[in-house]
Amino acid sequence: MSSGENETKIERAIKVKVETLGDLARLASSATTLGHMVYIIHYEENSKHYYGVFIVFRDYYKMYGLPMFYYYETEKPLNGNYILFKMDDSGEQLEVAKGTKPGYITIPIVNFSKKPEIL
Repeated sequence: MSSGENETKIERAIKVKVETLGDLARLASSATTLGHMVYIIHYEENSKHYYGVFIVFRDYYKMYGLPMFYYYETEKPLNGNYILFKMDDSGEQLEVAKGTKPGYITIPIVNFSKKPEIL
């Protein structure tokens, strides 16, 4: 058996770039309010930092799901381990923090050593 016979082909996720970190936080926080475990991954590539969240659209046509990766790109890393997001009658509040804060939706940032193969 050659080494290539056991290899599984990894399908790539569809990447969608969001305009702002607030857009990414809004998307991630909406999933957490539905009871889904959500975290933001971070990796660096070509001197740029990428922060994103994987979402699978279930039952995409006749397939089991369509993997999507929504991401925000920046020149410098964010200074913290969490994105804190809060919505109230005054609008949206977004913070990047090293810890949590009462009243905020807390979304952890997980640092990857390299870009995941699915991307």
